[in-house]
Amino acid sequence: MFIKRLISGIILVLMAVVLIEKGGRLLLITAFLLSIIGLFELYRAFQLHNKLPGIVGYVATVAYYYMVYQRELYYSNLLFASALMILMAIYVFTFPRYKTEEIMAAFFGIFYVPVMFSYLYHTRSLFDGRYLVWLIVISSWGSDTCAYVVGMLFGKHKIAPVLSPKKSIEGCIGGVLGSALLGMLFAYFFRNSIKDVYNPALAAGISCAVGSIISQVGDFAASAIKRNHDIKDFGHLIPGHGGILDRFDSVLFTAPAVYFALILFQ
Repeated sequence: MFIKRLISGIILVLMAVVLIEKGGRLLLITAFLLSIIGLFELYRAFQLHNKLPGIVGYVATVAYYYMVYQRELYYSNLLFASALMILMAIYVFTFPRYKTEEIMAAFFGIFYVPVMFSYLYHTRSLFDGRYLVWLIVISSWGSDTCAYVVGMLFGKHKIAPVLSPKKSIEGCIGGVLGSALLGMLFAYFFRNSIKDVYNPALAAGISCAVGSIISQVGDFAASAIKRNHDIKDFGHLIPGHGGILDRFDSVLFTAPAVYFALILFQ
């Protein structure tokens, strides 16, 4: 299992390097495909993947990414309001086929996966996005690694014993500090290439620290959903890691957090 997980991890990193370096339409298409798969995994957990509310979510995802591609996000509020009204119409006119929780889950999924995932592309599209987008990786996967190492060495106090018994307060703090340090080192190394951000090292350190905190919340949130629905993994697409949501659960939260943190420093 460890070898399989390691090989998959290396392949994921190599794919991330190529996609992030290339950016543009290729990254957008990849984000869209990952969003559709991730949304399918989430809806499957809620038993909505092949039902009408789930179809509304898929259609909304396609429409949202088309708006991102056309750079017409000022229509997004109309899209989300329309999706909600359609879901509520389905709820009313098919009553009592769907429960309130199913309609809420269908609407929640649109934001949780496609919208949150799109900030990976939005960050790459910033002026210095070729470099800044790596802060998302640092504050999610880098944070996971630092938290794991610190937790193994010094972890004594459980942060969520029922939800995630192996994770400690010390590990979470180590993830935040380690992520901040990695971000500062990254920004210092590429300081001559990051020109649109005030004090790159400070901006990267704060962005990665905030991103790390939120990424850990995202990780716990995904675990809570799986516990509530009695599933081990969202999927089996990535050998040794599970599904898209199992591997990118922290990225979903980190991407918008880093994006807006960087916006403040521009």
